[in-house]
Amino acid sequence: MPSKRILVIAESINIDDSSGSKANVALIRSLNHAGCELFILHYTRIDIQLDGLECRSIPENRSSLIFFLSRFQRKIQHWFGWNLAKQLEPKFGFSFTFFNDAKSIERELDRIDPSDYDMVLTLSKGASFRPHYALLNLPEFHHNWMAYIHDPYPFHYYPEPYKWSEPGFEQKIRFFKNVSEKCRWAAYPSLYLAEWMEEHFHSFRNKRVIIPHQLQQQNLIGKVPSYFQNRFIILHAGTLMKQRSPESLLVAYSKFLRKNPDAAKKSKLVFIGNNSYHKSTIVEYQNEIPSLELYPNLPYANALAMQNAASVNVILEFEGNLSPFLPGKFPHCVNAERPILHIGPKKSECRRLLGENYAFSVEVDDLERLTMILEELYYQWTVNKCKMQRRDLEFYLSKENLKSIMESCI
Repeated sequence: MPSKRILVIAESINIDDSSGSKANVALIRSLNHAGCELFILHYTRIDIQLDGLECRSIPENRSSLIFFLSRFQRKIQHWFGWNLAKQLEPKFGFSFTFFNDAKSIERELDRIDPSDYDMVLTLSKGASFRPHYALLNLPEFHHNWMAYIHDPYPFHYYPEPYKWSEPGFEQKIRFFKNVSEKCRWAAYPSLYLAEWMEEHFHSFRNKRVIIPHQLQQQNLIGKVPSYFQNRFIILHAGTLMKQRSPESLLVAYSKFLRKNPDAAKKSKLVFIGNNSYHKSTIVEYQNEIPSLELYPNLPYANALAMQNAASVNVILEFEGNLSPFLPGKFPHCVNAERPILHIGPKKSECRRLLGENYAFSVEVDDLERLTMILEELYYQWTVNKCKMQRRDLEFYLSKENLKSIMESCI
């Protein structure tokens, strides 16, 4: 198809600040490689350039009333320890900082002629959808607006076991109802996420586009610990959220070592990323299992290198009926060409992609099967067969598939 012009409005393109930003950059690069002509506006607040792409950092509006209210709120909290958000967000739905950030993005977009672009794509991170909020007040962009939705929103609509209604969730629901009505396309990394959001916001129906997190060859050079050599390495890379307890993996690994004493000196269970919610549990098992390694934080390049060098990469979810999430690290695990140990619900996006009969997927509470899987993976490692090549997943996550998806939209 002829080159299509896409205006990308990203909350961040700093790959070191979150998994969401890593996914944003991967998608931007894949769109570029798929032949789209991109102009990237981003609210990273520092000047970041992506090779071969036109990028502009959106400046914060520091002269508005909302800006001064946001700073006053921060000062009050700093000076007196008063968290005014508890009083303000139930009433307004969002912080003054959120409103000022969205207005800053909106002001920058006022300078853009929407007729210059075939599509405007909004990308956010975490629980924030500032670019989406900004675009609501610019109806001239709505006819070709693709709203990318990376996670369920708001937290009030998260599946079990997540159960938290954040302050102002009613206003957040109204916000996303407006998004569902105004956007032309609603893009998701996951089929189950699309279905989940459509249950709560009916206007998203018939607007669905599935754009999975992108598989990219990384040129980053990272360091791998020397103990990786000639060892059976089970690696979990990523934040251990409160609902994603590693205890079942720790129990199964401990049982595996007791049943296979020779593996004690030949294996390591490694966790990379924030583990504050479960640190006491991990430390307790660390006293029992010397081969347990913790890295609260590592440079992205090192974490990626360790994933590529591991024997097994773990995707740990939660105990529940449905996981609509496609983890940002899923493409990294596929790219590593090592077996993926998926621990999570039977109905999950990871399980759907890996396949119903995938041998190394197990529910969180099935400790016996999890232990057996560790034994099978260890055996495969001993005979040099700890490999996984999934050309179907490589294509699904590829720029070639993305090109086909975008052609069907534009």
